[in-house]
This record gives sequence, structure tokens and C-alpha cells, in this order.
Amino acid sequence: MEKLLNIELLTPLYDQITSMAVGFIKILPMLGIGIFVLAITWAISKAVSKILRKSLSHTKMRPSLKSLFATLAKVAVWTFGIMITATVVFPSLTPAKMLATLGLGSVAIGFAFKDVFENFLAGILIMLRDPMRIGDYIECEGVEGRVEHISIRETYIRETDDELVLVPNSYLFKNPLTVVTDKALRRFEITAGVGYGEDVDKCREIIQNAVEGAEFIEKDKPVQVFAKEFGDSSINYTVRWWSQSAPVNKHKSRDKVISAIKRALDEAGVEIPFPYRTMTFSEPLIIKQDNDRGKDSQNSQDKGEKQAGAKK
Repeated sequence: MEKLLNIELLTPLYDQITSMAVGFIKILPMLGIGIFVLAITWAISKAVSKILRKSLSHTKMRPSLKSLFATLAKVAVWTFGIMITATVVFPSLTPAKMLATLGLGSVAIGFAFKDVFENFLAGILIMLRDPMRIGDYIECEGVEGRVEHISIRETYIRETDDELVLVPNSYLFKNPLTVVTDKALRRFEITAGVGYGEDVDKCREIIQNAVEGAEFIEKDKPVQVFAKEFGDSSINYTVRWWSQSAPVNKHKSRDKVISAIKRALDEAGVEIPFPYRTMTFSEPLIIKQDNDRGKDSQNSQDKGEKQAGAKK
């Protein structure tokens, strides 16, 4: 009795497995055709991408845009190939039904992959806009370095210490971004101070001549020196000059400018002051001398006088 009961319970499961196996065997030819279609799709996508990259290589288009168009072409080929494969494997699935299914599923997919799509669209917009190019030095919310590669999802930033930072495209697109090397030249500035007893006009001329003769300075751009403020211990000047926009040129030119200003002011005898401090007390300050130290000092003085008398 128990044996018959077990057989009755297993019969539906057996029938279901048998039905699935028969169905799988029936669609095997279609699966083979589907796999063949996917292989053709892969070959076509590779060929389209290669042809597109080769044709765009003769244009002046930026590398990031060339990569974008090649990627979009591959996505379009794969989308078309997958739709054909699905209709071959499942004949009852028409293109209209597929579009309807995609329309219903796009909402759920959109919520599930919100960040992915956000970075994807931001990457396309970054590639399309002109200011940021491969090789540019950028600064964005604490991230600073050279742009090495712009992909669909993220941008590769090589920092000045040679570390690689992968930044999501949406981060670069939504936050303020400074393209340091947008122009070949960039203006730099420092503050230089001289003593209050110095001639302001003379010091301005000395600084101006010193900076104009320094290395790594763009000679075709003006050097500007302005009296800026009355500092705590000095008259401060704002010194501006132009140099190449790469970060290394900033440090090189600043080093030469500071060295030239210091050398010129020293040669002219101009004081470069350090901070002075004036201390004011509400009551007279009494300086007490330690008695033991005072006695030792007096004994040393008397001993010295006796030795001097003996020599005489």
C-alpha cells in the first residue's frame, strides 16, 4: 500500500521531467541555429567595430569619441542579434511581444541599475563635450591628476604620484571640475614681502626685473607686480607670471621665481623681514637674577682681575 502511494506521488514529477526533456529535445535544432546566429552576431560586431575604428582613425575626432561610436555600434549589433536569436529559439515570441516585454521590464531594470545607467549617460556626455580630453590634468573635489582613459562607466585618473584612481563618470559630470591644462599657458602667483623702511617703488622694480629674467617664465606674457597689503612685519606684493600649464611647470617656475627674487633683493640690500613681536605688559616687568648665578659671575670677574694684575 505504501509502495503504491509513493508511486502515485512520484508520477506527476516523472511526467513533468519527461515533458521538459521532450520539449528540450524538440528545440535542440532551434538552439543550434540560435547559437549559430550568436556566433555570426559576434563576428559582425567585431568587424563593424574594426571597420568603424579604422574609418574614424583618419578623422580629427577625439579618441574618446571614436571609442564611444565603436562601442555603440557593437551594442546595436548585439541587440539586433539577440532579438533574432530569441525569435528563432522561441517561435511564438514575436518582435511586438519582445518590445512589450522590454517596455514593462525597463522600469524594473531602470531602478535596479540606476547607478550603472547614470554613469553610462554621464560617460557619453563627457565624451561629447570638448573641454576635457585624454591627457588633460583635472581637479575635481579632491581628485587631481591626468586623464588616461574615459570608458562608458568610469574615468581613469593618473595622479601626480603615479597612483591610478577610477572615478565614476557621474561624479565628474555632477561636480565642479577644473581642467588645468585646457590652455597651454597658465598664470601663477606668489606673495613677496619687504621691510617697512624700504622704498616701495624701487622694490617693485627690483622684483619685476628679477621675475622677468627667471627661467620657465613665458616671455611673451606680462609679469605683474602689485603692492598688496600692509602685513604684520612687511609690505606685501602680489607677483604674477605665466608658464606652461602642466603641474610640474608650476613647481619649476615658482622655484626659479622665488630664487630670483631673493637673490635680487639681497644684492640690492633690501630687507626681507621675518615676523616681529612686540610684547606689552600692564605692569612694569621686574627681572630677578638668581643669587647663586650672580655670585658665580662675580667670583669669575674677581678671579679674572687678579690674574690680570699678576701678569702685570
